[in-house]
Amino acid sequence: MSDRKPLIAGNWKMNLDHQQGIALVQKLAWTLKDVNHDYDKVEVAVLPPFTDLRSVQTLIDADKLQFVIGAQDLSKFDSGAYTGEVSAQFLNKLDVKYVLVGHSERRTLHNEDGDVIQAKVAAAFRNNLIPVICVGETLEELEQQGAAAVPIQQLEKALEGHKEIGEFVVAYEPVWAIGTGKVATAEQAAEVAKKLRSSISELVSDEVAQVTRILYGGSVKSANVAGFLASEEVDGVLVGGASLDVGEFTGICRFQKHVSL
Repeated sequence: MSDRKPLIAGNWKMNLDHQQGIALVQKLAWTLKDVNHDYDKVEVAVLPPFTDLRSVQTLIDADKLQFVIGAQDLSKFDSGAYTGEVSAQFLNKLDVKYVLVGHSERRTLHNEDGDVIQAKVAAAFRNNLIPVICVGETLEELEQQGAAAVPIQQLEKALEGHKEIGEFVVAYEPVWAIGTGKVATAEQAAEVAKKLRSSISELVSDEVAQVTRILYGGSVKSANVAGFLASEEVDGVLVGGASLDVGEFTGICRFQKHVSL
């Protein structure tokens, strides 16, 4: 591993109401406490649905838990007549630290293009949120354009034109490996992460490239996480379905127990 602090982020997607969310966070906190998880060495973030955020935030505050909160999306607008949208300003008031931008499900199911994603990244920067910029390719794009081509194009568009660039995280999530049971190899993930870091160096600076965390996402489980994070190029994982299983997610958070350092 590099000096970058690993980030394990659990994206609940559209699962768990606020009561179920509270129960999951409580159980996760107890389980990680039982195994003496060191949050100073491995950061753990939970990304609940919008309706759960206040309940989860209140629990974290009241019990002084060491999780951080992320949101699954945000509006490109800060306020106004935008029914159904959720402002980054509102998320900031709920102590949200991270926000997903450009998740493959938003790109494909909600037709979010590069311009929308770029505007949402700008909204995150304006409101002191850390965007987790999701990039990835379909199997067809991988075969036609090669590894990292599409993810780099998506990242370049997301970072283009901003007057100021704050802290951000990149999540490489090959579309062909999300919810399919198919998984990129550790070598494939490391290769794409290395190319993404090189792109950040060119787009922003070498300094920013060296501190930016690049995650892998796509059918991550406790049984395969150690392989991805054995590489210095990969700084954490974005976990989907496995984040709803306390045992699985705890195992993922404890990846260092299985990595030869």
